[in-house]
Amino acid sequence: MKLRSLIEQIPYKELVNVNDYSLDVENVSYNSKTTRPNDIFVCITGEHTDGHEFFQEAVNNGAVVCIVEKILNSDIPQIVVDSTQEMLADLAIILNGNASTSLNLIGVTGTNGKTTVSHLLQKMIEDQRGNCALIGTLGYKFSTSDDYHTTGHTTPQAPELQSIFADIKYSKQIDNVVMEVSSHALAQHRVKGCDFNGAVFTNLTQDHLDFHITMNNYFMAKAKLFENLAAGDFAVINLDDEYGARLKNMVSSSVSIYTYAVNTSADIMAKDVKYTAHGVTYTCITPKESIKVKLKMNGVFSVYNTLAAIAAAYAMGLDVKKAIKSIEPLKGVAGRFEIVHQEPMVIVDYAHTPDGLKNILISARGIKSPKGKLICVFGCGGDRDVTKRPQMGAIAEELADRVILTSDNPRSEDPQQILSDILSGFKSTDNVIVEADRESAIKAAKKLAKKDDIVVLAGKGHEDYQILKDKTIHFDDREEVKKIFN
Repeated sequence: MKLRSLIEQIPYKELVNVNDYSLDVENVSYNSKTTRPNDIFVCITGEHTDGHEFFQEAVNNGAVVCIVEKILNSDIPQIVVDSTQEMLADLAIILNGNASTSLNLIGVTGTNGKTTVSHLLQKMIEDQRGNCALIGTLGYKFSTSDDYHTTGHTTPQAPELQSIFADIKYSKQIDNVVMEVSSHALAQHRVKGCDFNGAVFTNLTQDHLDFHITMNNYFMAKAKLFENLAAGDFAVINLDDEYGARLKNMVSSSVSIYTYAVNTSADIMAKDVKYTAHGVTYTCITPKESIKVKLKMNGVFSVYNTLAAIAAAYAMGLDVKKAIKSIEPLKGVAGRFEIVHQEPMVIVDYAHTPDGLKNILISARGIKSPKGKLICVFGCGGDRDVTKRPQMGAIAEELADRVILTSDNPRSEDPQQILSDILSGFKSTDNVIVEADRESAIKAAKKLAKKDDIVVLAGKGHEDYQILKDKTIHFDDREEVKKIFN
């Protein structure tokens, strides 16, 4: 694309050193190290770094124009804008053909359940309307049978995201996409300009306060997904969640709203819920019919996750009975209530928030043998919300019979300080073992656990790495369990 054409399509404050409007611009970049010839480099002002400090490296690697918020001391052509973060999204859309406008794009947001709901919805859509792509925590894939392609973020940065959309639509010729939308992505404008046809809200509980500072800020970031819906789009909202009830009143009257709940009157409801070691059964009540649901997945969160997907299927006009049949055989998503050993049963789960830990422990206790004990192994991530640590400690003490505290991606923090923060939430440490080394903690659980016990290993789920202060090492809870317990 010629620079002149690009400039005509974007808002800017000032042009500096822009003399040759016939320059060819091929791609947009925000990482100076990966910038290529004919890139337009966007100087992002981030949490920890300022892209304006790295423009010269980008120029050395071939950048021909810089997008800036403050004028650089350089002869490089510069386009001055109010927000480079927002402009990054605008440029990515322009240079990738604005593919989302040609897609049936469904966004799923919330603290917990995004990954599972997205996978359930992908399966429902694919069984009735052909291939459906998915973008989320585990990566992106073009169909349910495809392998994951790594992205590095739950919701990729705008250039990667728009490139994926273009690949989905123009190369693979797929019409449907389900995408997890994180609060960070919404706050940082990564999904600015994405044309969503529908949005799903799962819940909102404490998480990411290191970034959002307050729960209201966190909620307002999530709400952006719904504020951008237009006439003819749909919103699916969990009415059992206090923030869901608030969100419902914020959605435009031109948007079709579909609610779901277990304990509140809603459009889609679950009644007669029963839990066993083999899964969950319930009756799904829709405005048109009642349908028996028999899941191989377990836990109360599985009821909510499937209700969310069913409500979205209903909103899209899918055959709900067929949609339910699509998900009944599924055993869930990797690292989400994943049973990796029997006798004792060992469950690996991604739960890393107070609500997530509470739900997984309640669900595990619900299927435990009366003579068995519940052992919980968990930690909290470093450089993240400190206030949730004692809360998670209190939850573990209340719901588990034995607790083993360990490390979970300590990052730059001292693991012992993180463990101390968690311990401050306990009333008594009589039933607590503290073992900072995660492998040793799993070995300690092996020594404790009897045949009828259940061990919940929470926090990392599908992750196959451990982020330490000076390095990242390979570490997969599921691999460790299979090695240690076998």
